[in-house]
Parts: sequence; structure tokens; C-alpha cells
Amino acid sequence: MANPILPGIPEAEQALLYRKLNDYNQGRASYKEAGTYLVVLPRPDHPRYSLWVYSPLPGRQSIFYIQDLSEDINESLRAASTLCYYSPRRLLLVEYSAKHMQSKGDDLIPVGKYRGHFLHEIFRIDPGYITWAAYKFTPRIPKQERFVHIARIYHSVHIDILRRQARQTPSTSRHLGQPGEKLANLTLKVLRVRLEDDPYKTTVKGNTPYFYVRQLLTLEDPIGNLVTLRLNARTASHESCQLPATEHAFRPGETLHITSARIAHTYTSAGKPYTRLNYVKLRKAE
Repeated sequence: MANPILPGIPEAEQALLYRKLNDYNQGRASYKEAGTYLVVLPRPDHPRYSLWVYSPLPGRQSIFYIQDLSEDINESLRAASTLCYYSPRRLLLVEYSAKHMQSKGDDLIPVGKYRGHFLHEIFRIDPGYITWAAYKFTPRIPKQERFVHIARIYHSVHIDILRRQARQTPSTSRHLGQPGEKLANLTLKVLRVRLEDDPYKTTVKGNTPYFYVRQLLTLEDPIGNLVTLRLNARTASHESCQLPATEHAFRPGETLHITSARIAHTYTSAGKPYTRLNYVKLRKAE
């Protein structure tokens, strides 16, 4: 793919800029494998450079808007390369293509409190919702299946941004905060699950035992901070350490979306810092 001519930039400066961009892309994955970030040139009705993401989705449009940058190419590339530095994706300069970059409506949110908004609008203000749409929303028609695929693209951009924040923010601790602190909009991946009976609620009525089983989860957030929490079953089971069929049994690899929680305490085990949460409120399906 030929490099586009940059408006208002001398030829020698353009050559230097493209050499630096080529150095930046060395060792990064092929766009066919991982997709790529695109810095799109200004156009008559849009004087700023803008950042987009391409992902090798099957079917129609697979290039999606992220944000505007600067009117200056050097400042735009600096901002884009900083944002995406720890991503495996390459960064390319391209001209705007109405055919491939105009929204076809597949990235409009079809349900819930953000209905009618574009994913890129909500991506900036509530990335936790994007994660929910990517992995918890149940599509009912083919168009919604594509919406889910697009939400997963935006979620991957969010993960790239978190990688940068994790690398560039110095920290002596990987706890999520201090005991008593309230947290909101957490996205956590389940690492381990252990079941135990709640000894204070377990009872026997007649000859029938009633066990209230709780799930002890070990999880991590997108940048590797470790979290533990307990989820109590709302209904009883007749067997010890076995969840009733009415309860959701979490599995390693599953994603939890937490709207709010409180830090119960922090501790270190085997040299790894953990944050224990309580008063956990899970995001409900919308």
C-alpha cells in the first residue's frame, strides 16, 4: 500500500516521518492477523487527523472510528503512537474512504440506556458497558451479532489503552485501592473458582439438609491486578458444595462485569497482592 501524500508537508520531512513510522511498526503483527490502527488524513469537512481501528472482520465494514487527533501531523502521530504503543497492532497513515469508513448503522447500540448512541461515543465514557456488550449481550437477529463483533473490537482497543496505563503508571502496589474505598465499573476475568458451604446458614429441616453454597472467586482485571470475592447462592441446595440449578456457576475464563463494590481489605499471598471485594453488585443484562 502506497504512502499517502501529507498536506502541507515538505517531501523530505514526509520521508523522515515515514521512516520513523516504519521503525515504530517493526516487530508488530500483520494487519491480517491482529488488525491495525489507522491515522486518517484530514478531509475538506474535517480538518483534523483522526484515529481509527481496522479489524479483519468478515463481511462488510471493518474500520471503526476511535477519536479525533490534531490538525498537525506530528502531534497526531505522537498522540496515536503513545496511545497504541503497547499494542501488537501496527500504525498506518491512510486517506479517508467514505466507502469503507462511513457507519452502516451496525455500531449503533440497539438496547439499554445507551440505545441510539454509537459504540465509539460510549467507549469514551463507559468502557465497562462496551465490555458487557462484547461478552454478555445476547444477539437476537443477525445484525445484532455483528454489533457484538464490533463491540469486541472496541473492547480490544480499551485493553490496549489499559496496557499503556499499566506500563506508564509507576506503582509500588497492585491493590485496587484502600479498605473501605468504593469501586465502580470493573471488568474482571475469572481465574479460579472454589465452592464452600456457608456454615452460618446451613440447616436441617426434618431429615432434609439445606446447604447455602457460596462461590469463592479469584479474578484479575485487564492489567493483571488480582481480586477475590464471594458470591452467595440465593437458594439452598440439598448437597454440600453443590450449587442448585437456579444459580449461575462461574467458570475460569468467564468475565464478570461489576457496577459497584467496596474494598473489604487487601493482603499479600505468595508474594502477590490481592484485593478482596464485598458488597458486590453485578451488571444486569439489558
